Amino acid sequence: MPTALVTGSHGLVGAESVAFFCELGFNVVGIDNDMRARFFGSEASTLPQRDRLAEKFPRYRAIDADIRDQRAIERLFSDYSTSIDLVIHAAAQPSHDWATSDPRTDFTVNANGTLNILECVRAYCPKATFIFTSTNKVYGDAPNHLPLIEQETRWEIDPAHPYRDGIDEAMSIDQSMHSLFGASKIAADILVQEYGRYFGLCTGVFRCGCLTGPAHAGAELHGFLAWLVRCFAEDTPYEVFGYGGKQVRDNIHSFDLVNAFYHFFRSPRPGEVYNIGGGRHSNCSVLEAIALCEEVSGRTLRWHYVDQNRQGDHIWWISDVAKFRSHYGDWQYRYSLREIIEQLFEARCAVPEHARASSKAAAPVHKFVINRLSN
Repeated sequence: MPTALVTGSHGLVGAESVAFFCELGFNVVGIDNDMRARFFGSEASTLPQRDRLAEKFPRYRAIDADIRDQRAIERLFSDYSTSIDLVIHAAAQPSHDWATSDPRTDFTVNANGTLNILECVRAYCPKATFIFTSTNKVYGDAPNHLPLIEQETRWEIDPAHPYRDGIDEAMSIDQSMHSLFGASKIAADILVQEYGRYFGLCTGVFRCGCLTGPAHAGAELHGFLAWLVRCFAEDTPYEVFGYGGKQVRDNIHSFDLVNAFYHFFRSPRPGEVYNIGGGRHSNCSVLEAIALCEEVSGRTLRWHYVDQNRQGDHIWWISDVAKFRSHYGDWQYRYSLREIIEQLFEARCAVPEHARASSKAAAPVHKFVINRLSN
């Protein structure tokens, strides 16, 4: 029976990975110590997600451990060394705003923690596939220097520019302001590449746009769409930071991301790097997201504008996923932007039937891909 080990197993990507691979018949071991509650407060705790996963999936074993604790992680890998086929490293301090408040914790979680996991893979299960959840913040504010055009509800790129379909992996990660979070994730990103290229491990780096899904515990400092929907549901005022609210993000459902992980696992390319996000398939500005949420929910959001943008924040980010698709041609998106927002509202409050894009939004999350890929 194949075994997957997932770090950050009760966060958005980790929990999606646990569910996805348990439903494919894997035994799954999860590492999570609920640091999200420390980062974003008790309401962001992942403990309820741990309990849900443990109840639903008998194949799942949850372990409370800190990825910075070298000895604890070594003991865990030693216990499972003969059976680990896949490692999904999703544990992280995920907010560039929070990183400024405690740079040491940010760096030791994101960089040192990644080194601990990589070293254990090299020592105990070197044939396993290692997948790292990186970020588009490794490019810093370089995207802000692209030829952008202000439109009525969004910023857009010059249609004649090579990046008109999105930003690809050729963009430089040098000579830009990254935020401390971006710097710690770059360190981890390069480590993962090097363990693939230098040591020959089956490592893959996925530089993600905005990740989201109904299990996302959105907070003001992290989780754009999930936090926006939460503000709608709780009638909490929402703050828009700079750029006229026209800053653009692509948004990818956590299921679509983990499905991409699965494709990589089936045919890994050591040391490879992929930009992965909603691309031109699923993207919006803040203003467009507010309007779509109001349409879906039938509610009006209370929000106000703060002229100062967040340091290092992107004005426009759309991922070019062409490289990944060229390597894994049968991967495809399952969820549109509207379906993502409908699911987020379903997780918080009921969505009016007339506002649904289609019945697909209410379909079981994993059934589609498992049936399709097992045929």
